[in-house]
Amino acid sequence: MGMHEHPLRRQVVGEMHLRRWPDFALPCLIVQWVRTVREEDRRAEVDAISAEIQHSSSAALPTHLTGQLSADITIAWERHSEGSTLTVFMKIDHHRPFLQPAVDPVIARAIGWAEQLPGEVIRATRILAMEREEKLETVVPLMAFSPAELVSCHLKGHVRLWSDFRLQPDGYGRLLVASNGLDRWDFIRLVQRLQELGNYRNRALLGLPAAKEYWPLLDRAESQLQTLTDNVANGVETDDALMGQLSALSLELMAVSTAVNYRMSATAAYAALVEERLVDLECSPIPGFSSLSDFTQRRFQPAVRTCAAFSDREKNLSIRVTQITSLLRARIETRIENQNGHLLRSMEKSASMQLRLQQLVEGLSVVALSYYIIGLTAYLLKGAEHIFPALDAGLVIAALVLPVATAMWGALRLLKGRFLH
Repeated sequence: MGMHEHPLRRQVVGEMHLRRWPDFALPCLIVQWVRTVREEDRRAEVDAISAEIQHSSSAALPTHLTGQLSADITIAWERHSEGSTLTVFMKIDHHRPFLQPAVDPVIARAIGWAEQLPGEVIRATRILAMEREEKLETVVPLMAFSPAELVSCHLKGHVRLWSDFRLQPDGYGRLLVASNGLDRWDFIRLVQRLQELGNYRNRALLGLPAAKEYWPLLDRAESQLQTLTDNVANGVETDDALMGQLSALSLELMAVSTAVNYRMSATAAYAALVEERLVDLECSPIPGFSSLSDFTQRRFQPAVRTCAAFSDREKNLSIRVTQITSLLRARIETRIENQNGHLLRSMEKSASMQLRLQQLVEGLSVVALSYYIIGLTAYLLKGAEHIFPALDAGLVIAALVLPVATAMWGALRLLKGRFLH
C-alpha cells in the first residue's frame, strides 16, 4: 500500500538539495552571473537553458537545472524569487583562459551564450580555482588588483583567497581561490558559500540607492509634520484645513512605504544571510592584507545600517502622523460633541417654552369655549323668560359658569390624551 503523501512533501524535501554545486576538478574556471529576471522572461530563460543542455522538465517552471554544455563545461542554474543564478564550470589546464577567455573558442562560446540570457546582471564573477596557493601567487601580479584594496585571507584555515572585489573593464569581478589540500567536496561547498556571500551582499545593497533617493522626501515630510504639529497646538488654521494637510502627508508617506518597503525588508534579510555566510567561512587574516571580514564589515555594514535607519525613520514618521491625526480627530469630535450639547440644551429650552405656551393656550381655550357656550345658553334662557316669567336667566347663567368651564377643561384633556395616544 502506498503512503498518502502531502502534496508539497517532495517539493520541500527537494528544496534541501537544490543549492549544491556539481563536482569539478582543479584547476577550474568558474563563471557566475546573478540576474534579476522579469516574470514574463522566465519562460524564455528556461527554454534557452533547456535547449542548450538537452534537458526536459515536467515542471512548468523548474527551480533548478544542471547539465553539460560540452565534455569539459558543466552548468548549474537556479531560480530565485527575484531572479536567477547561472554558474558555468570549465575545466582548464592553465590560467590563461581565466585572464583571456577568448583564447579558447569553446569557453568563449559558453560565456557568450550565457551573457545573452534574459535578465539584468547584478553580479558577474570569474573565479580561478587551483590546488595550491603557490601556483596562484604567480597569477596575482597579472590581475591588476588595486594594492590598497586587495583582500587576501585564509578561509576555514586552509583555503586562500585573493580579490579586490572591483569590476574589471570586461564587467566581471575576479577571485583567485586555492584549496591548499582541503577535501574536494568541502572546497566546493566553501567556494559556493563564498559566492553566496557576494551575491547576497549585492542584493542587499540594492536597498541603498532607494534609501538615498527617498531620504530627502523624509526630510521634507518631517519638516511638514513639525509645522502641522505647531499649527494643531496653536490653532492657527481650521481643523478641516489641518486634517486635509495631514491626510496628504499620510498618503505621501504611504507612497514612500509602498515603493521601498519590499526592498528594505529584502536588504535586512540578505544582510542576515551575509552575516551567516561570513561566520561559516571562518576568515583568518593574513598580515599585510585586508581580510574578507574587514572588507565586509567596513563597507557593507554602513550601507545596511543606512537602510535600517531609513526604514525606522519612515515608520516613526508614519506613527507620528497617525498620532497627530488621532489627536486632531479627537479635538474635532470633542468640539462636535460640545456643539451638540449646546444644541440639545437650546432645543430643550425651546421645547419647555413651547410646552408653557401650549398650556397657556389650553387655558385660554377653556375660557373661550366656556364663554361661547354660556353666551349661547344665555340667549336661550333670556328668550325662555318671555314664556316662563318666573325663570331668572341671570341666576341660571351664573350657576352654569363653573360646570361648563369644568366640562370644557375635562373635554380638552380627554381629546389631548386620545390624540397623543
